[in-house]
Amino acid sequence: MAIHLGTDPNDDDGLMMDINTTPLIDVMLVLIIMLIITIPAQLHAVNLDMPTASTAAPQEPVVVRIDINAQSQWSWNGKALGNREELEAQLTLAAAQQPQPELHIRAHGQARYEAAVTVLTTAQRVGLTKLGMVGTEQFVN
Repeated sequence: MAIHLGTDPNDDDGLMMDINTTPLIDVMLVLIIMLIITIPAQLHAVNLDMPTASTAAPQEPVVVRIDINAQSQWSWNGKALGNREELEAQLTLAAAQQPQPELHIRAHGQARYEAAVTVLTTAQRVGLTKLGMVGTEQFVN
């Protein structure tokens, strides 16, 4: 942006042909500042229904431990199960309880994969949802 002072000897009438934009820029800056000040602050509120604290002590979940030994045999809380029908009967009884117990499944390292899969699929079929594999940290290198 150049300012023409009119000192050119070839300029006969001394008229300035350029628009002086400095006052326009000043007015624009003032308008922008006024616009920013007058815009109301946006309030972004999110309504949440937070749970309230209960005074009752939390109830400990019932835990059922299913062990699978090296010969791929199941035991229910330390009591040996003879076959798949006994396992399914125990899991069906557990699924009927309210609240459902937690199943902690612990398989020996030499147990067949099929034995663990049988427990998992039977539990899923009867409607048990709280399952966990316990003791797998011994197989991590």
